[in-house]
Amino acid sequence: MDDVFKALSDPSRRRLLDSLNARNGQSLGELCAGLDMARQSVSKHLAVLEEANLVTTLKQGRQKLHYLNAEPINAIADRWISHYDRRRAAALADLKTALEQPMTEPRFVYVTYIRTTPERLWQALTDPSFTRRYWGVTFDTDWAAGSPMTWDENGRKISDPEQVVLESDPYRRLAYTWHTFTQEWAEGAGIAPDTLAAIGAEPRSKVSFELEPVGETVKLTVVHDGFEPGSTVVGMISEGWPSLLSGLKTLLETGETLPAA
Repeated sequence: MDDVFKALSDPSRRRLLDSLNARNGQSLGELCAGLDMARQSVSKHLAVLEEANLVTTLKQGRQKLHYLNAEPINAIADRWISHYDRRRAAALADLKTALEQPMTEPRFVYVTYIRTTPERLWQALTDPSFTRRYWGVTFDTDWAAGSPMTWDENGRKISDPEQVVLESDPYRRLAYTWHTFTQEWAEGAGIAPDTLAAIGAEPRSKVSFELEPVGETVKLTVVHDGFEPGSTVVGMISEGWPSLLSGLKTLLETGETLPAA
């Protein structure tokens, strides 16, 4: 937590986070131009933010794009602030909310470090006995690239020829297409008809999980993309992924699930 508070204490670094919150996925040059800061200064501040896991980077061609990562703020709220009076932590709660607002860039990026092994984390991402506990979803598939997937969410089965495994490199990388938005799913999830119509008209998105051992932890990078500008779905998943991954982390590190909200 100390690294997070140190990173947030500097106004220039807060400006960088504000810039990424307004438009995620910027290059170093774009951040420098948008904030009228010297390239060397921005690089140093970004290094501090990356060390605190508040910013993560992805390669896109020759460019390195920077993304705001809400995981440390989410962890403060879920694992620390809950033990104290939330009214006295209003400023941090407001910051957490700001960091989890839907991104203007149609891509969701989230990084967390979990005290586990790649094998155990892979199992937690694929084994129904795990996914059911922190997600409420199970997958019927053999997890081979190209294989179909049937989603089962609390007894509501979702099948579609385009629901497939895209990549499967055990203990390293997993990717698949997102589920189909059916009427039955919408009714069970409490999705209004107009929202169902909007998200049903959007192209199918995809999610990827990258597992990288780091000492006694595993760095998990989740990228959910394939959205159109102004996507309704990206706003919905941006709210859901932080809570879901916090539940995954808690289950692997403690053996318990997070209490229901």
